[in-house]
Amino acid sequence: MPAPVIIKKPTGNHAPVVFDSPHSGTHYPDDFDYVIPLTRLQWAEDPHIDEIFAAAPESGATLITATFPRTYIDPNRAATDIDPDQVDGDWPGFEDVSHRAKAGVGLIRTASGRDKTPIYERKLTVAEVQARIDAYWTPYHTAVRESLNDAHTQSGAVWHVNCHSMSRFWPPVYQRAERRNTNDYTLGNRDGTTAGVEFTEFVRATLAGFGFKVAVNDGQKGVELVRAYSDPAAERHSLQIEINQRLYWDGRSREKTDGFDEQKKIMTSLIQSICDYARAQTR
Repeated sequence: MPAPVIIKKPTGNHAPVVFDSPHSGTHYPDDFDYVIPLTRLQWAEDPHIDEIFAAAPESGATLITATFPRTYIDPNRAATDIDPDQVDGDWPGFEDVSHRAKAGVGLIRTASGRDKTPIYERKLTVAEVQARIDAYWTPYHTAVRESLNDAHTQSGAVWHVNCHSMSRFWPPVYQRAERRNTNDYTLGNRDGTTAGVEFTEFVRATLAGFGFKVAVNDGQKGVELVRAYSDPAAERHSLQIEINQRLYWDGRSREKTDGFDEQKKIMTSLIQSICDYARAQTR
């Protein structure tokens, strides 16, 4: 198994910007012990998002990526987001159970797909869950937190972009009347609490300038990674970006489409714009 986290430091003119891709990991640990077809788990991946944002270091930003899949343990959930009913034994820590955890998609996924097919034939033990937190969740969060802190210490401000892909169809949990997701991109700042209005609008306008439909806080508002390390009043801005998979990915064949190169080119341009923005703000 590779290291759980890959950190790529800036190679270009330094900017106080950190990009992270927590859901693009494709290395499934040997102790996963899932009982459903691997393809059912792969539906939860953010395919090639790490590759789409690969230009971050040469533009002056840090790029952090997970190598493990979110179905094994999800770094974009709080370490306390555990349903104790889904664990074999008494969970020793604090519990803050979200509706996601109750539905089987919390810190540890126990169900897959619209039909909520069980991923395991048994409950995971407390020791197994804790081992996953220690070996995967904690190193990822440490990498993000320390990278953001280093950039903030050096420049007095930091801009964090949490990178994802979203399905072409709304998952049932969103309870949308229209099943098709018509947004090309969705930005999330948890209703203005994790990133300033100016930065959010800068990113929205930059993407809209390419001719795409860009929504803000529409369904995908951001979860743990933007919540945990943001404080706009202290110049710590965290913004989630979701790219609609229909722009670059064929889920049935699991192949890149002709739109992949265009999306990578657009994101490379966006990365450069964000880095230029951050350098200008801290000059």
